[in-house]
Amino acid sequence: MPETMNKTFNDCGVIERYREFLPVTDATPVISLGEGSTPLIHSPKLSAITGGEVYVKYEGLNPTGSFKDRGMTMAISKAAEEGAHTVLCASTGNTSAAAAAYAARAGMKCAVLLPAGRIAGGKMVQAYIYGATVVAIRGNFDDALRLVRELGETGDFAIVNSINPYRIEGQKTAAFEIIEELGNAPDIHILPVGNAGNITAYWKGYKEFKELGRSHKLPKMLGVQAAGSAPLYHGAPMDNPETVATAIRIGRPASWDGAINAVSESGGCFEIVEDSEILAAQKWLASNEGIFVEPASAAPVAALFKCFNRSGKTTQCDSCPFRKVQPGAKVVLTVTGHGLKDPDTAKHAVTAPIETEATAAAVREALAKIG
Repeated sequence: MPETMNKTFNDCGVIERYREFLPVTDATPVISLGEGSTPLIHSPKLSAITGGEVYVKYEGLNPTGSFKDRGMTMAISKAAEEGAHTVLCASTGNTSAAAAAYAARAGMKCAVLLPAGRIAGGKMVQAYIYGATVVAIRGNFDDALRLVRELGETGDFAIVNSINPYRIEGQKTAAFEIIEELGNAPDIHILPVGNAGNITAYWKGYKEFKELGRSHKLPKMLGVQAAGSAPLYHGAPMDNPETVATAIRIGRPASWDGAINAVSESGGCFEIVEDSEILAAQKWLASNEGIFVEPASAAPVAALFKCFNRSGKTTQCDSCPFRKVQPGAKVVLTVTGHGLKDPDTAKHAVTAPIETEATAAAVREALAKIG
């Protein structure tokens, strides 16, 4: 292979891009699928609502369709360095897809524990097609993670959930990318919160780049949970969380302390949104900005609408970060997973097609009805 071509391949992925900021050495085999470098998309319509500059960090364009790939490249690479043969995770879907894909890339076996009947179809298919052994338990995600912790103590598996600190290290690179593109950290960062590893990772990344002088401020962190699955918002674990947003249907977040620290240290807050608001925001983002996301990823958009009531005026309590934001402030929303992860839920926005005869006149008549 020509040297220039080899360099191009070796430079892709978050480990190669941010090697100096990650716990890797020359002995670490880099297991990558070219993750990271996802687009930061300016949203003129959300900007108009808030009076700020709103950007959408579209993590659904990672190789397996979610932000989990950032952490998984680190977790699997370090597992390979340590000589692991089998990786294990609990998942609401996205972690299992990423773990299975990166394990396949590394030549490892992968086992995933999923809550039976509670995983979006698109995510379940991914785990199977990448070759994972799937075990569906009669319980929820929190039960699955408890079992993974127990099995991890045997030493037979490398655990690749976000209780693995290398996952957080990989995921913090999204904050690096945002700072590099904006030239500084944003004023506010809004993201969905389930197991809370991502808000923990972003905050870690923002703090590290500020300490290095690569940014000159820190954002206020706003973590969004579904109303039926909001342990951090309420300040207590939930035994039976429920929400249409399966990716954040978690009652006992593993990174609880990290999420609390991110919000308290940044002067941010936790917010909740109803499932109906999530689904409305999912449709709005797709039909107004051309960005199709899974339900959990629409939660930050729903929270933004809730904060501003779509009128440009804040409606929330005094702890809301938007209360003290100046016009023109930079706001970033992380949308964590692609809409095709959960196509069945998106059917709420689907109507029957207009059926016509196969003639130009018939089609023209049908199109005239839509104005």
